[in-house]
Amino acid sequence: MKSKTILVIDDEKDLVELIEFNLHREGYRTLTAYDGVTGTTLAQQHMPDLVLLDLMLPKRSGQEVAVMLKSNETTKRIPIIMLTAKSEESDIVVGLTLGADDYVAKPFSIKVLLARIEAVMRRAAQTAPLPDVLNIGELQIDRSRHRVLMEGVQVALTLTEFRLLDSLTAANGRVLSREQLMNQALGNDAVVTDRTIDVHITSLRKKLGKYRHLIETVRGVGYRMAANGTGS
Repeated sequence: MKSKTILVIDDEKDLVELIEFNLHREGYRTLTAYDGVTGTTLAQQHMPDLVLLDLMLPKRSGQEVAVMLKSNETTKRIPIIMLTAKSEESDIVVGLTLGADDYVAKPFSIKVLLARIEAVMRRAAQTAPLPDVLNIGELQIDRSRHRVLMEGVQVALTLTEFRLLDSLTAANGRVLSREQLMNQALGNDAVVTDRTIDVHITSLRKKLGKYRHLIETVRGVGYRMAANGTGS
């Protein structure tokens, strides 16, 4: 019998009841919210094992909820599966780049949804936390000491530059939007613009020298760390 808790955030009450019924049959515990504000609060208070999140929500959109959860140190590792009537490729890309682990377009089969939940849960359980020291070729990122060594020589990074590099590394190849990077590197209360992040990234790349290619630009979205040590 599973003991995992799943938070369902969707404003279609009939659908929520159907999902709840089938999750309970599978042994899951559930929490429900019918708007984005309540859903965000429940996620922060109860730390569910997974969130089923609709994009089209009252009070706060699913996209905003995803950004808030993924940019918060406490909730950023909670897996998210987007549930939405939008099935255009651009909407899928946006959902995934915001941090969603999977995407299910409505209408969907309950069996398919349950299979996706199982798969995402399994991946989350297998994801090990990043080590304190990460080596990419001759580039060493020491997260515990907040320092970066390049071929044995310490790179003089500002705190913001280090946080940007650390956030990109922790994302494990996933694209981070500029807003996510702002929140993670500068804090939710910082008054900055997209251009501010671009300036910091440019400076960081310059200091990384021949390893600058590890930070990839994803046009119109943000940045990511090349997972295999090659990028552009």
